[in-house]
Amino acid sequence: MTDVFALLMLGFVLGMRHATDPDHVIAVTTIVAREKTPVAATAIGAAWGVGHTLTILIVGGGIIVFGWVIPPRLGLSMEFSVGLMLVALGVASLTVEARRITSTASLHSAGHRHQHPHAHGDYVHSHIHSHDPEAHSHAVEQTPQGWMDQRLGGIRAYRHLRPLIVGVVHGLAGSAAIALIVLAAIRSPGWALAYLLVFGVGTIAGMMLMTAAIVVPFVRANRRSVALTTGLRIASGVISVGFGLFVAYRIGIVDGLFTGHAQWTPR
Repeated sequence: MTDVFALLMLGFVLGMRHATDPDHVIAVTTIVAREKTPVAATAIGAAWGVGHTLTILIVGGGIIVFGWVIPPRLGLSMEFSVGLMLVALGVASLTVEARRITSTASLHSAGHRHQHPHAHGDYVHSHIHSHDPEAHSHAVEQTPQGWMDQRLGGIRAYRHLRPLIVGVVHGLAGSAAIALIVLAAIRSPGWALAYLLVFGVGTIAGMMLMTAAIVVPFVRANRRSVALTTGLRIASGVISVGFGLFVAYRIGIVDGLFTGHAQWTPR
């Protein structure tokens, strides 16, 4: 019994470490870059962790209990989706910054200009605008969450859908490896499932701590300089796109997803 308890505690610690994988950190960084407080960022991390844990339990549980076998092309496709997701998150972040920079530049020739924070739904940000005459640099629907406010504004928790979905995709890519490792160490399906659950709880805790730490430099930069904040956000977007392309190339070409010689070792 002591050995099982120790193994479960190890699962919790490994879950926390799993949250620090580079693709996980890069993905959530692009999401929390616009949060204003560590508490808000922690909620994003929790949503990611819940999505990741749900997938781990469902897919990993199927492998452990029902003996599911994931074909190499399906496994590679799940990992390839992580690369695509990182590219999409990075492009979305860069697009928002490009629009903000363009709209700010277009107002430099206007009359009286000033900057203040304002809200569109639950999205709060700041930029320069003019009162000569009153001119706002973008329409409400052109903010990152503007179109979501219109369609999903009645759903209180919709802000956490994106990190939840991102966590689900990461869980799909990693569930097979985790389940196979557990099977090698724990023969009892019940204890193996308990390990997956504890591992998931550790991942949630680890990502909550990680997102709270990630948002701190963005919050401090925002207090000092808009340009510094913009630079950090652009950097996170570029890193996300670059790492996503690297993952996509590795899975699609090196591991053979698109070359006809698929070789998949769950990671």
